[in-house]
Amino acid sequence: MKNLRLMLVKKLIAEFIGTFWLVLGGCGSAVLAAAYPELGIGFVGVAIAFGLTVVTMAYAIGHISGCHLNPAVSIGLWIGGRFDKKEIIPYIGAQVLGGIAGAATLYVIASGKPGFEIGGFAANGFGEHSPGGYSLLAALVTEVVMTFMFLIIILGTTHSNASKKFAGLAIGLGLTLIHLISIPVTNTSVNPARSTSQAIFAGEWAMGQLWLFWVAPIVGAILAGLIYKFLAPEKK
Repeated sequence: MKNLRLMLVKKLIAEFIGTFWLVLGGCGSAVLAAAYPELGIGFVGVAIAFGLTVVTMAYAIGHISGCHLNPAVSIGLWIGGRFDKKEIIPYIGAQVLGGIAGAATLYVIASGKPGFEIGGFAANGFGEHSPGGYSLLAALVTEVVMTFMFLIIILGTTHSNASKKFAGLAIGLGLTLIHLISIPVTNTSVNPARSTSQAIFAGEWAMGQLWLFWVAPIVGAILAGLIYKFLAPEKK
């Protein structure tokens, strides 16, 4: 029992660190680098940054915690028969706290420049807070579908019949593609922990729209888990 508890603690620390890096690296690229056109990073650079955070953490902590870094991923893996439901709540707690720590670190760095304004702080939104002015419905569909495809990629590349050597690379590239598609629509969430961490600092409008960036990714993840479990169930 003691060893099991220690193993869980190690997993939670890994998830905290991994989600911290996801937020600091991905959102940090948007807040610190994409804000300066002369650096040439733009949407494409931000998309690549998010993908790189997942790739690097997949190989750094994947063997410890599975490198979920995302409540929707944990829930989707559980629905797909790949994750113990007893660990879902602790994982989500570690992911949200890691994301908040990453956002807090980013805030300290970003606010160190004279004239700093919080602005959107890489938060997710729809309507007037969508980068491209997309509606609530467009944001909802985007987040459900993008999270669905993200989980299909994760469930497929980590299946027992798949070659797992390049799973981290495929998942990271998948997240990059998702960002290339959906940054203009919602600033790309597909991750409730990432959305929560930025909304806390962005303020009232972001907190008011946060519900969508929990509901939509979880719905997409559940659908993917159910469908992939039907397509390729793991043998007990």
